Amino acid sequence: MDLVKFVEQQVERKELPDFKSGDNITVHYQIKEGDKVRTQLFKGTVIQRKGKGGADDTFTVRKIASGVGVERIFPVNSLFIEKIEVNARGKVRRAKLYYLRDKIGKKARIKEKRG
Repeated sequence: MDLVKFVEQQVERKELPDFKSGDNITVHYQIKEGDKVRTQLFKGTVIQRKGKGGADDTFTVRKIASGVGVERIFPVNSLFIEKIEVNARGKVRRAKLYYLRDKIGKKARIKEKRG
């Protein structure tokens, strides 16, 4: 166990904004295509955050593209994440929003937190 803690301490942590499940965010993610590197934006709703502050924490973002739901799991400490923008804060009462997978259209919306 001491070795795991040692490795986690060596991982460089980025300063990321405070976000939680229900928030609408944009993830700027670097993609390598051959020898080129480009930035792709993934904009959607955070449906879960997993982990307890360690090096292996992840978060899942869900968006609707061409009528099909697309989910992507990002490691919090990934070197390929340039930045994360929080577009809107969501008003939710759950930590894991898996129920959004079954909702379609207006029923899949999350109310925005005010103030």
